[in-house]
Amino acid sequence: MSVNLNKGQQISLSKSDGGALRAVRMGLGWQAVQRKGFLAKLAGTRDIDLDASALLFTGGRMADVVFFRHLVSDDGSVRHLGDNLTGGSGAGGDDEVILVDLGRVPGHVDQIVFTVNSFTGQTFAEVQNAFCRLIDEVTGEELARYTLSGGGACTAQIMAKLHRAGDGWQLQAIGEPAAGQTFQDLLPTIAAHL
Repeated sequence: MSVNLNKGQQISLSKSDGGALRAVRMGLGWQAVQRKGFLAKLAGTRDIDLDASALLFTGGRMADVVFFRHLVSDDGSVRHLGDNLTGGSGAGGDDEVILVDLGRVPGHVDQIVFTVNSFTGQTFAEVQNAFCRLIDEVTGEELARYTLSGGGACTAQIMAKLHRAGDGWQLQAIGEPAAGQTFQDLLPTIAAHL
């Protein structure tokens, strides 16, 4: 059963049978807000390019990053499946996907932070039905979902982080609005959550 995460909420990432998760998928989905009025019908929907990134940290320092220009972490444990430049068609599916093989994440990596940014600079007021979700990659079960709500003037969001907890991992929803068109722009805001 999926958990709808609220800002700051944490959940333990363990399987219902008590075993540890082996691999997770972070999915990002969105649509551009439909324009209204006569001219909007002629112009159509404005494409919005949101980008998902996964930043790997060791002791508060970034060790690696996976995003549309670096699709696989140096150790191969985290993979981005490709850039979507326009968002979804309303079907509710994932428009961008990042896969994390938890068993292959090097021991020195203690946190993985997931971010979303508007590469083309539109604000989240121009986005609808945006979500970030975490799925058990082995079973396909949705574990948690974080919904981007309220739109607003921000161009980025620090969505959530995976962090080591004993022998397993926990997911913490962050939901921090931010300004930035790339993950580099978000580093000062991310630092407060490590």
